[in-house]
Amino acid sequence: MFLTPKSDALFEKAQRLIPGGVNSPVRAFRSVGRTPVFISRASGSRLWDADGNSYIDYVGSWGPMILGHAYPRVIEAIRKAALDGTSYGAPTALEVRMAELIATLVPSMEMVRMVNSGTEATMSAVRLARAFTGREKLLKFEGCYHGHGDAFLIKAGSGAMTMSIPDSPGVPAGTAAGTLTAEFNNVESVRSLFASYRDKIAAVIVEPVVGNMGCVPPDTGFLQELRDLCTANGAVLIFDEVMTGFRVARGGAQELFGIQPDLTTLGKIIGGGLPVGAYGGRRDIMQLVAPAGPMYQAGTLSGNPLAMAAGCETLSILMEETGIYARLEEKSARLASGIQRAIDSLWLPLRQNRVGSMFTLFFCRHAVRDYKSALTADREKFGAFFREMLARGVYLAPSQFEAAFISLAHSDEDIDATIEAARESLKAVM
Repeated sequence: MFLTPKSDALFEKAQRLIPGGVNSPVRAFRSVGRTPVFISRASGSRLWDADGNSYIDYVGSWGPMILGHAYPRVIEAIRKAALDGTSYGAPTALEVRMAELIATLVPSMEMVRMVNSGTEATMSAVRLARAFTGREKLLKFEGCYHGHGDAFLIKAGSGAMTMSIPDSPGVPAGTAAGTLTAEFNNVESVRSLFASYRDKIAAVIVEPVVGNMGCVPPDTGFLQELRDLCTANGAVLIFDEVMTGFRVARGGAQELFGIQPDLTTLGKIIGGGLPVGAYGGRRDIMQLVAPAGPMYQAGTLSGNPLAMAAGCETLSILMEETGIYARLEEKSARLASGIQRAIDSLWLPLRQNRVGSMFTLFFCRHAVRDYKSALTADREKFGAFFREMLARGVYLAPSQFEAAFISLAHSDEDIDATIEAARESLKAVM
């Protein structure tokens, strides 16, 4: 058991100065029944907290650390960029290089606009889709998270045909009325909405692999059905690849599943761990973005040189080095199979979902393929499991409904230690 008196003191002070003591809700550790550990540094596959405890990290700053923490080439790129100044509010060659790399790796993104976060990217992509189609309705899916924009903080009512209601105070009812919610992996719920709101749906936005109700892959054919329905109904298909972009494959989920969306949003890996976002897609749609067109969107720090330097270096490594994704798959399969052996040997009613180097262990008996089945997971058991793993030096996402991530820095020893920690933790809580 690790002691965390310095983290505890920091959290006590933070709660007086920061709402809930954290700058993003899940960091508060409330859903796992303890107070957070405060991180002081990271390197490779490991984190160290304020008390000096070391953890094998499977959060990876929520996805971007695909190469591992403090990767030397990325750190050097940031250092060199910082020596020339941290921000100009003016165009740079690095922005052009970033756009070139993205367009090369994700061919559907013929033009790209940089922003500062995934939320900015998704908000801008939806506004652009509305401008392009002249329509107002947005169709999203239960359990898919697209940032904290008003239009995304919506949940379904009593059924897919019920008008949505706000999921957070402060979201106007009018905004909620413009958002329709369907069930992930249920194409009939999407067809019904298109039938009911014919010629009114501007866009369908989806995480092609969901990461925010845990890792939930699409059923075979589901993404193609969305592509076909959007094409037939004149709606824009938006893939939110903030999490999956360059994570599940070099060209993202759209490469993995062979589906080409009209617009794509990116984040995380394209900043090499620094704050960043991007949206892009078909040239005829993107040319509506100001100053080329009338759809206004701007950002003072968009394309800042530090994030561009880190992101360009990360994408260059992913593009240049052969075998990276095969190595990630080997590491991920090794971990998943080891945990599954532990589950089977203990006769436990648990489920694992994995797509490439994204994975989630669900504390439930049934397959998890949508929001409703994810909600059957036992959150108290997961919280107990999280605490046991943390005590054994393994840092997981502090929520049953988040994906975990493997990096190239995770060694066989890290993975074996994680499997053994999982076996002992499951014995302790089940």
